[in-house]
Amino acid sequence: MSSFTQFFFNYTLSTLKSIWIPFLYGIAFFLCCNSTVAQELPPIENFSPIDYGAENQNWAVSQSKQKNIYVANNGGLLEFNGAVWKLYGSPSGSAIRSVKTVENKIYTGCYMEFGVWTKNLVGDLEYHSISKETNVALLDDEEFWKIVHLDNWVLFQSLERIYMFNTSDKSVNIIESNATKAHLFNYQGTIYFQSTENGLFKIENGKSVLVSSDAVFKESVVTGIFSLDNKPLIVTEKGEFYFLVEDDLVRWNTALDNSVQGSINVYSSLQLHDGTIVLGTISNGIYHIKKNGEIQQSVNQEKGLNNNTVLSLFEDIDHNLWAALDNGISVINLDSPFTEYIDKNGRLGVVYASAIYDGNLYLGTNQGLYYKPMTADNDFRFIEGTEGQVWRLKIIEDVLFCGHNNGTYTINEDRAKLISDFPGTWDMKPIPDHTNLLLQGNFNGLSVLEKNDEKWALKNVIEGFDISSRFFEFTNTHQIAVNRELKGIFTLDVDIDYRNVKNTKSEPSKGIGASLVKYLDDIIYTCDNGVFKYQVNQSRFVLDTLLSNSFYGSYDNPIGIFIPDEEAKRLWCFSNNSIVYASPGRFDENLQINRIAIPTHVRKNLGVLGFESLTKVGDEKYLIGISNGYLTIDLNKILQKEYTVAINSISQKSAESVLQKVSRNDTNKFEFERNNFFFSYNVPEFDKYTEINYQYKLEGIYDAWSDWKSSADVSFENLPFGNYDFVVRAKIGNDLSANVASYNFRIERPWYLSNLAIILYVLAIVLLALLIHKLYKSYYKKQREMLLSSTKKKLKRKKLKTQKKIVQIKNEKLREEVESKNRELAISTMSIIKKNEFLNSIKDQLKGQAENPQVKSVIRTIDRNINNSDDWKFFEDAFNNADKDFLKKVKSTHTELTSNDLRLCAYLRLNLSSKEIAPLLNISVRSVEVKRYRLRKKMKLQHEAGLVDYIMSL
Repeated sequence: MSSFTQFFFNYTLSTLKSIWIPFLYGIAFFLCCNSTVAQELPPIENFSPIDYGAENQNWAVSQSKQKNIYVANNGGLLEFNGAVWKLYGSPSGSAIRSVKTVENKIYTGCYMEFGVWTKNLVGDLEYHSISKETNVALLDDEEFWKIVHLDNWVLFQSLERIYMFNTSDKSVNIIESNATKAHLFNYQGTIYFQSTENGLFKIENGKSVLVSSDAVFKESVVTGIFSLDNKPLIVTEKGEFYFLVEDDLVRWNTALDNSVQGSINVYSSLQLHDGTIVLGTISNGIYHIKKNGEIQQSVNQEKGLNNNTVLSLFEDIDHNLWAALDNGISVINLDSPFTEYIDKNGRLGVVYASAIYDGNLYLGTNQGLYYKPMTADNDFRFIEGTEGQVWRLKIIEDVLFCGHNNGTYTINEDRAKLISDFPGTWDMKPIPDHTNLLLQGNFNGLSVLEKNDEKWALKNVIEGFDISSRFFEFTNTHQIAVNRELKGIFTLDVDIDYRNVKNTKSEPSKGIGASLVKYLDDIIYTCDNGVFKYQVNQSRFVLDTLLSNSFYGSYDNPIGIFIPDEEAKRLWCFSNNSIVYASPGRFDENLQINRIAIPTHVRKNLGVLGFESLTKVGDEKYLIGISNGYLTIDLNKILQKEYTVAINSISQKSAESVLQKVSRNDTNKFEFERNNFFFSYNVPEFDKYTEINYQYKLEGIYDAWSDWKSSADVSFENLPFGNYDFVVRAKIGNDLSANVASYNFRIERPWYLSNLAIILYVLAIVLLALLIHKLYKSYYKKQREMLLSSTKKKLKRKKLKTQKKIVQIKNEKLREEVESKNRELAISTMSIIKKNEFLNSIKDQLKGQAENPQVKSVIRTIDRNINNSDDWKFFEDAFNNADKDFLKKVKSTHTELTSNDLRLCAYLRLNLSSKEIAPLLNISVRSVEVKRYRLRKKMKLQHEAGLVDYIMSL
């Protein structure tokens, strides 16, 4: 059977044994539980497994020198710095059963393992096994449930043994204990333990010494040994108390004996700094026992505890009570100036008014009037007939008046009597010089109560004014100032009988959130624009700069109404973050302003804005109504504390890598690539009603303080290179932390901006400049050469142009010559044609006389001249001058052509007709056509091709 199973088996067995207890005890216990439902309790803050990120069961709590909380959890070791929970895995993988801090070392025990945790250079815990390093031979299935520190010894207890570790020489001594449940007790510097079979022992000189073998020690498990009246007080698991007097046990009777004896099973116990004792039970939560044996208070799951099974109790440096539970962790702020009554069932409703009268506490809510005796923890009881909204509870001439939607009631114990049915009573005040009259402010104006034969009743309604009169005050005996927030301030003159309004004067509203009160004999009108005081000589309200600056001179200005406390001469109001009260100065007329910080969520829970309720219920103790019950605040418990802020961890990374924590011993110089930083910080404060906000700046880039934020971490990404100083401070409530935490670091230049890189850049720039100079020089040289070349080309082009022009001129001249030659050719051709025609005509004329020899001779001469080769020669020269390449081209193209064919081609080239050619060849036109036909055949022209066109195209 495992140790854990054995524990709970024993507890179950013990519980079963209690079945024989008389039924009367059960009834008493039931009545006790019901009577404490209405108990006012210190603030309780709960942490669920979701909150701290580990398993349900928690076995022990301890606190380090830095005020960090450490919890032994089934999932490992929990660390809480007031802002963030962090889980460290168990070294053996099993549940951690015990934890004890000594200075900055955290000792833990678990299954088959015990050792110590220390902070490394980056702020994380590292584990060192004592059991392995000292080569201690552990028993099978040992678990270490308790750790105690004394001098230079740390004692680890399992069910079978106690291992005493000497922190100086690292030695381990072993004492056999054989306990049913592991409990070690440090009583005034002596270590005690219980052996179920043998009795109570103490350790002296490294040995166990029997203290007492009383039957109680063999029948019951001892859960605590404390000092009361300088005597050792033994607490057993049954909730029994015994004084140890000379080895004998003397029973000490407490209130538990008459209420829950035999019905509880105490698992853990603790004596607080004030000498009171706290018991943690298996199924009934926590009992807080006074030094006289009375029950100071009981706290269980119904009253706000996270769970009813309390496995361990611990009181921290600030006297907060930590409860390690079977499911979660709870912390009770025992020294808080606040106490709470939370109506979890919603039966009361929103508290609008409260009063203490004849030893009873009365609460007026939106559901009616409730009361309970002040000295009892009974639940609130409803007073019949008061169903509906209660606006005011006020004691006048030893009579408790209740302002209600229905009208006005007088209250006597648990009875309510309706004395005025004029609806909606806001308030009631004595009328000056009329001890038997009261003035009431109602929904529809003002009314008067009158006392006859010690009984109060409605006398009359004041006619002439029907505006809702929640705030009103007497300026003199027959003049009343009434404030109706949006309508303004009315000053009413009433007749001597208080029946009619004779005259009404009004002032416009000066702002929203207005109230009207009398404080230190002055009538004060307050709104969001300041505080105004009624000036009798001016008959109006004038801004009071002294009061306005006192209340509205800070960032946290009042909202809602002002509430006077005539007895203590205090003027109360509420702001977003504080409960504020003013009181007269000790040495001058200036008011002294006091601010009591409250969290924002509490301010939002203070009922309806403008209907805040605050009542004095004791010496320096005030009751404040909230939407689900009430708070009480004890001004005597408000103490100035000094808080310090610390930087927990610093992490940095590059854009691609994961966060890596930074060691504080490093040079604080980082590569440029790792320019993303993450800072976490905290103030180790565990009070529920203390709100912590942080403000930071990163000097070197963000030199102004950030806005106040509740988050306890910040990140900076992509920081440029340079020197930085991260600075953080905290605001705890309204107080600044005593210190400012800082961390200096430097981000090195990137490699491309290093000194070597800069030198290389300079050299590169110089080389580049030289290269550019050379390039420019080369460029301008090329430009010059190109310019010269261009100029040469231009000159050459100009010369070519000139030459071209000369050629053109020559060509023109040649053309003119050709034209001249052509003209000459044409003239010569025409001359030959004319000559031949002339000769032919002569020849034709002579043919009639051909028989005449002379005529024949003439005819022959004519024929010779017609065919004169000189004429052809002359024509050929002229034709070649005009078209010198034609005959060559024709001859090379058509080699078979004869000279006569070439002559015909030349004549055709000149576009001469057959008729014009015939005389030149001295043949008939018909013969010319034949020649042309033969020429076509020689040139092998197609039928459709024209001879002249072909010759012209060559």
